[in-house]
Order: sequence, then structure tokens, then C-alpha cells
Amino acid sequence: MTTALDDAALLAAELLARRWLARTHPRVRRALIDAELWQLLEQRLAAVGLRLVDNIHADHVSLALLRASESAVFGESGLSANSNLELPRDGVALLVVLWSLIVLPKRERQAARSDAVAPEQPEMFAGDKPLPSAAQASPKLSYRTLLADFGNQLGRKMRLDGNLKLLERSGFIERRGDEIGEGPLLDLLLDYDILAPRILEGSLADVLARERAGPPQGRTPERAAQGLPDERAAAPTAAQAKQNS
Repeated sequence: MTTALDDAALLAAELLARRWLARTHPRVRRALIDAELWQLLEQRLAAVGLRLVDNIHADHVSLALLRASESAVFGESGLSANSNLELPRDGVALLVVLWSLIVLPKRERQAARSDAVAPEQPEMFAGDKPLPSAAQASPKLSYRTLLADFGNQLGRKMRLDGNLKLLERSGFIERRGDEIGEGPLLDLLLDYDILAPRILEGSLADVLARERAGPPQGRTPERAAQGLPDERAAAPTAAQAKQNS
């Protein structure tokens, strides 16, 4: 005898099977506007030690363990590990760098109601515009620039490539050719309220400031990937050439 599943049970089952669902998914969209369905879904998940993870800045929803379930599931050794996704230390470091370079600028654009391709100038009624989706506001990173800027610190090309594959498989990033973009879980499973202050006031603050300013004029991604200076610095001035002679 089979028992028909209600919408909350179906949505919970689909989230367990697929790991994440888009906010535009019919059942997710209904849950977002139906408070009763949302509450029932949370109750179903809590009964098995899970919680729904959602925020308006992300384009997907997902599941995570309740705090009360973590120690029972992972044990003390699991909670003190680098991650419960079996990421190596340099993989976690790469994840934090990517989160900083993708999610922080995206959140700024969403707060300003601008997208990644809009001109950088203030708008008179920007506050009245709808919040841009993650797909609209999320920046894309160049693999070659990432390798040039962080390759030495993150294990060089072979380790970087391996960790990028792990992060892509885990749903944190998406890759299309040379571009690295936000994956479904990047802005869901890393706590913005905890991580953002530590990064903005910590060791990555200068890196983010440099990213906002853009690469030095004349230094193309190709030259950066090869560790070369910008073109102006590479060519001596006439005064320097005369002095050298």
C-alpha cells in the first residue's frame, strides 16, 4: 500500500535527492509565499535533524544539519575538521577566497540594486528597483587571473585545478571555460554574517580593495598569469635607457 505524499513531503524528498533547488522551482516558489507550507516543511525537516537554508541573496535553497544534530552525526573529530565535505586545507582556503571575490561584490551590487553589467554610476531611484538575482549581480572570475594572484599560496596549478574540481562538484562554483562563477551553494552554506566581518577587517581586506580598483593599467590577464609586470613597467623610459647606456 502506498501513501500519497503532500507538498511538504515531496519538497523535502526532492531537496534530499537533488541537494538544492532553484527558488523558481514550482514547489519552492509556492513554499516561499505560503507560510503554512513553509512551516510544515520546516517541521518535517526538523523531525530528522535538518533545516532549510534560504536567503534572498541566493537563487537556490538547500538543506543543512540542525546545530543539535551536528555533534551526533559528525562527532567531535568531524566538527574540528577542515570541513565535513572532506575538503583539504588549501581547498577550504580557496573556497574562502572565491567566496570573498564573488559573494561580497554581489551583495554590494544587490544592496545598490545594480547588476554585474550595469555602469558604475548612482541611480536616482535605485532603492525602488527589485533586488537583482544572483545570476544578474554575481561577478565572474578569470581562472588565469586567479592562478596568477593566488596560485603560489594555494598549491600552484595542479592543486588549484584539483580543488576547483572539488568545489564545482560540491556545488560551490560553476565553470564555463576560463570563467568561474557562483554555484548554488556558495551563498547558502557559508554564513555571511560571521564570515564577512572577518574577511573585510582581516587579511583579505587588501586583496578585495585591489580587486575593486581593478588590475593595473596595461597588465592584461595573460601577463598576470605569466607573472609579468604591466606593459609600461616592462619597457624602460627614454631617460632610463640613456642612463643605462
